[in-house]
Amino acid sequence: MDKPILLGANVSVAKTGLTAAVEETIRYGANTFMIYTRSNRGGKARPITEFHRDEALAQMAEHHIVDPVVHLSYLVNLASPKEDTWEYGISVLREEIERVEYLGFQYIVMHPGSHVGEGRDYAITRIVEGLNQVLTGDEQLFVCLETMAGDGSKVGNSLEDIAEIIERVDHPEVLGVCIDTCHNFSYGYDIVADFDGFLDKFEQTIGLKRLKVAHINDSKNPFDSRKDRHANIGDGYIGTEALKTIVHHEALRGIPQILETPNGRYKEEIDLLLDRAAPQS
Repeated sequence: MDKPILLGANVSVAKTGLTAAVEETIRYGANTFMIYTRSNRGGKARPITEFHRDEALAQMAEHHIVDPVVHLSYLVNLASPKEDTWEYGISVLREEIERVEYLGFQYIVMHPGSHVGEGRDYAITRIVEGLNQVLTGDEQLFVCLETMAGDGSKVGNSLEDIAEIIERVDHPEVLGVCIDTCHNFSYGYDIVADFDGFLDKFEQTIGLKRLKVAHINDSKNPFDSRKDRHANIGDGYIGTEALKTIVHHEALRGIPQILETPNGRYKEEIDLLLDRAAPQS
């Protein structure tokens, strides 16, 4: 039996926590979703026991919503040369693993980090040291390194960067990968003309078994621009047809694909990507 297309969006946990996220997902007609369990502005995270987990899990089962994703706070930078920033990132990642395991979810997506002037090699070593501080091998989930767009001092832009991090950690079995269509296109992987070629390179460099999550975004900037600016589906340089091809690709079936597009058009975009007719007025 073919695996289903799992397509959803970045949804809110405001007020009622996980039940808010599930209810938003139901409104979109989606079957998966992504949340942040804590603010990207910092501060103390809301206790995960206040997220109405059991009620939300029952709603998910009723509406066939599966494999949700948690995105780690952008404030985490395991590549940082600043000791307090690095230690903060370790603390938040360790805590987030516990929070996500409480929810029973399988995937945490994290940005690898930014070297802020110290260079790629320094950054990768620093990230590996940080992950080795946190990961025990007993985690009941995957920490998924997100491929980046090449802007600023970010690392993890190339598949080779991601592969090197995975190869050097003590517990690589815990690590997965999240691709992002905007990032990959902006970095210089031609996912429009040759998505199969990108997947072949992924298989050779990392192994497709590690592809756990995909972010589906159009790009406000052209190919190989090294800029990370998401556009709505069909409003950017990637285009609707290429993104449909990606969403429906056999290699991505059964893994959560998540929209992070602007302007609150998730229902419209999910319908478009799945070729669902809009309801008649």
